[in-house]
Amino acid sequence: MMASSAHKQQRQLHLPNICVGGGAAPPPTPSNNQPSTSASPTADALSRLLHSLPSPTLSLPNTRTRSPSATRPPLISLSNPNPNEQILSSASQLGFFQLTNHGVSSELAHSAELEALSLFELERDKKLSCFPKNWPLGYEAEEEEDEEGNGESFCLDSACYSDSNELNLTSLREFTRAMEKVGLKIVEMLAAALGFENPLGDDPTWYCSLLWMSKNLHGNKPVLSGGFYPYIVGLHYQIRPSKHTLIADAGSVPISAEVGSILVTLGDIAQVWSNGKTKKVRSGRPMAGLGDEKNKSDESISMILLVTLPIDSIISPLIPKLDNNNNKNGDDAENTEDDNNNSEGQGQSHDDEEGRKLFESFSFEDYAWRVYHERLLFKDDPLDRYRI
Repeated sequence: MMASSAHKQQRQLHLPNICVGGGAAPPPTPSNNQPSTSASPTADALSRLLHSLPSPTLSLPNTRTRSPSATRPPLISLSNPNPNEQILSSASQLGFFQLTNHGVSSELAHSAELEALSLFELERDKKLSCFPKNWPLGYEAEEEEDEEGNGESFCLDSACYSDSNELNLTSLREFTRAMEKVGLKIVEMLAAALGFENPLGDDPTWYCSLLWMSKNLHGNKPVLSGGFYPYIVGLHYQIRPSKHTLIADAGSVPISAEVGSILVTLGDIAQVWSNGKTKKVRSGRPMAGLGDEKNKSDESISMILLVTLPIDSIISPLIPKLDNNNNKNGDDAENTEDDNNNSEGQGQSHDDEEGRKLFESFSFEDYAWRVYHERLLFKDDPLDRYRI
């Protein structure tokens, strides 16, 4: 009996470990774990269909904005015997153009640039002592570059006067006088094209010239050193290939001018003189360095000559007021109106067609002080308050 009991326990130890409860279902057979043979053709067909479909391509919006292509300003030759039509077109539509055959040599421009660069290499104390600030003349530097990119600059008169006898500015003086001569010629041509008498004439007391110099800072942000000063025409000699941005009536305009030409910009005084028929460039000094990232190690100087007015001047429209009511020749009246319609300058309106002034007269000194110190270059048009 004992042997039989031990043998039975030994057999129980070797039984498989299964539950044999009365309500439990039997374990699944191996055939239950295999996929159904009847569904296999359908699954294969679906798989082939999915693999035959093209993979979807997802495209994210391009957030990088492309810089606009640079504008090539119109070319006008100073030797052209009849440039009125070209000047009128450029003045009324753009407010800037390139001048060729101007007589200012590239050798003189390079020599002047070297002398200008030497000024920026002076110690800060030396800059302040040699060119003390006497608004708008003298040396000016921001303590820190502000959000509008203003840095250090020099503003000299036509004689390039300095309080130091140690500085040699011979080429800079010669360059300034040569550029001033060209600027006065442009004012004369502009007056002839617009149909009013040249207000400057041959009297040097009726105008003044300022040479504004600033070091170009290269990169993707437009940079302007110094304040904005009112002017008639601005002249920028193109010493080397470069890109600039002009702040015109229509907004920022990237431009690329021809090497050896002079980039001419028309200012706010010219716009008032023309009774709103000309466009303007607000600073006269191109914003340097836009899109010139690869040349950021190069040092160059922007030297802009501004032909402007004496500080005690009064600015007024020079277009003569027309009296259409007393004009007995209907054809002449229609021709006058047609001429006005063809000049699509800033501020053109029905008042202009009737020969009325679009601007009231105002003090140059008050206007110049406000736009220079309030940094109005990137804000609303500072001439708006003088419009009638």
